[in-house]
Amino acid sequence: MQNAKLLHHTHLHFLVFIAGFTAILGKLISIEALPLVWYRMGIAAILILVFIKLKRRRLKFSPRTIAAFCVIGFIIALHWLTFFWAIKVSNVSITLAVISSGAFFASFLEPLFFKRRIYWYEVFFGILAVLGIYVIFRIETAYFTGILLALAAAFFGGLFVVLNGKLIQKHDPVGMTLYEMIAGTLFLTVFLGFGGDFSIDFFLLSAPDWGYLLVLASVCTAYAFIAGTHLMRWISPYSVMLTYNLEPVYGIILALLIFNDSERMSPQFYMGALIIILTVAANGIVKYYIERKNNRISSS
Repeated sequence: MQNAKLLHHTHLHFLVFIAGFTAILGKLISIEALPLVWYRMGIAAILILVFIKLKRRRLKFSPRTIAAFCVIGFIIALHWLTFFWAIKVSNVSITLAVISSGAFFASFLEPLFFKRRIYWYEVFFGILAVLGIYVIFRIETAYFTGILLALAAAFFGGLFVVLNGKLIQKHDPVGMTLYEMIAGTLFLTVFLGFGGDFSIDFFLLSAPDWGYLLVLASVCTAYAFIAGTHLMRWISPYSVMLTYNLEPVYGIILALLIFNDSERMSPQFYMGALIIILTVAANGIVKYYIERKNNRISSS
């Protein structure tokens, strides 16, 4: 049991590293955020469908359940759209640091959907994350728009994790992911259609962009999405969201190594990011001792 728990958490941290690399790809890909997310979700949907066919898995969901998946797909599309938009107008470091505030949103959203009381430490660590955001907001005023977009992405990310955590208890994660990717793609298709953005140029991408998009859609989306959704069977949505606060650690280090000067920020920025990162460690310690105490009481 303990080994299985360790394996799940190790897998989760690997997915967080992939999430950090996703931001790097977002900056490397030259197209705008909207077509980028459309390609990401569309290619991912095709890859997941091929996986389902190869595995000969049967998917049977009620119309009401499919409608719920579609709503979540819409939320995912908004999350990724604001996330990549933030990267385009600011940089990887700003976006990844600010998006960690999703734990603050999850701390209030999870009790609402799971109908449980709010734990003091969830709120406390959520507030600490907001404090880190405030430090960044106050110093990096040149990235005002990027910070606001990253905050929006954090909210949609927290909402997605909580809603998906509720549905994953009853439904197949692969089937869920397929419907969510299809729904998100259709939503963006309608949006692009009304905007008149579909043209020959829309589909004429450079070879590097196609390569980055394939990695983004396969490794960073299809695989990471299914695996992450599957892990929610054993790890609570709030713990998942808080662990994903390590995403800026991996992403910022990668960004500094790859993009050098364009990702170098002020000392105050790293102070704010450090506050957020320490929140993850502190939450883990508090959660560990509280769970151990509760287990001791229940076994006595």
